[in-house]
Amino acid sequence: MLETHLNSPVARRRLRTGPAADHIDAFADWLHLHGYRPTSINNLLRSLAAWTDWMLAAGFTAQALVPGFEACKVAMQAEQRVRYRRGPNRHSLTAATVFIRFLQHQGELPLPVAPPSATDRWPMLGEFRSWMRQHRGLTETTLDVYQGILVGFREALGDDACAYSAEALRAFVLDRARPHGIYRAKSIVVAVRSFVRFLGATGRCPAGLEQALPGFASWQLSSVPRFLVAEDVERVIGSCNDYVFGLRDRAVLLLLARLGLRAGEVAQLKFPDIDWRNGSISVCGKGRRQESLPLPQEVGNAILLYLNQGRPSLRVPEVFTSVLAPFRALTRAAVTHIARSALHRAGIKASVNGAHVLRHSAATTMLRNGATLASVGAVLRHRSPMTTAHYAKVDFALLSEIAQPWPEVSSC
Repeated sequence: MLETHLNSPVARRRLRTGPAADHIDAFADWLHLHGYRPTSINNLLRSLAAWTDWMLAAGFTAQALVPGFEACKVAMQAEQRVRYRRGPNRHSLTAATVFIRFLQHQGELPLPVAPPSATDRWPMLGEFRSWMRQHRGLTETTLDVYQGILVGFREALGDDACAYSAEALRAFVLDRARPHGIYRAKSIVVAVRSFVRFLGATGRCPAGLEQALPGFASWQLSSVPRFLVAEDVERVIGSCNDYVFGLRDRAVLLLLARLGLRAGEVAQLKFPDIDWRNGSISVCGKGRRQESLPLPQEVGNAILLYLNQGRPSLRVPEVFTSVLAPFRALTRAAVTHIARSALHRAGIKASVNGAHVLRHSAATTMLRNGATLASVGAVLRHRSPMTTAHYAKVDFALLSEIAQPWPEVSSC
């Protein structure tokens, strides 16, 4: 009942006389059953009342909730919001979105017709994704990155593969890469080159056309890994102590900082992947390679504490979920956001403002504590030793000892 979840009699009266009146009691109970906290339910219902007031004043009835919602959005965009003025705001639109989703869930409103996906509009893109999964073992995350580039590729060059020329391919890559840095530019080349290789392998264009795309100049091992010193890593992890989502975020950050997992690997971690008896976890990394890593006591304790005291009772195989309703498994972007928020709370300005800086930091910490490059490569699951060799430059004190003086110049 509405009275159980909304403490304002005025707001209750407004909701019971508005277009949402027939379903408002069931909606309030639905929010409670789906894990929304009492404060969140109260705020959602108050915000919904502002929207139903607008609907009533604008002449929209209970039979025109969706058109009224769209009209309210348009009206809010056209009119400048005045602070503290009564009426709908962005919170009202959020509440209305949840209310409409509830009605669709109950069958009172038809489900929205999803727009055709990129693979539906361009079937060749779907074939490319399947081909790359089968022959190159790419993950869905990497394929999504490629897809964003290739959609623009189709818009620029069309979908007639026979019309692609070396000049057109190079012009597209250069134009698309111009606003970005070297790493993004290289990913654009790799995506287009992979797609053209697929076209050649399936007989849609001349084989070898991908060779017309040279890589961007990048000297191997020329840069220094971007990482945090050990003290800053501990500050990032310690920022979760008094944080409302601290149990979950601390476990996530420890997986990133102690084992060097990628954001997507943390998001995809499932209960069967943790072997509590043998103290190990199974990780599915790049190329869909399944590998086992030791589970440190500190990380295991943090995961157990989160599972026992912080995780909602959501029946999904993933270990980490959202803390607030609507409950769902975390995504790669959510893990990145957790790392970024922790860096902000700790007051650390990192050159890589996300989860990957903790992976780099894990590698450099292991090296500085005496681990060999081979051991670091095993933990980070590098295919090539040259990838791990990138971290050999982080011990600046040792480098200064072995650096040779410039000819005819005295040593430092």
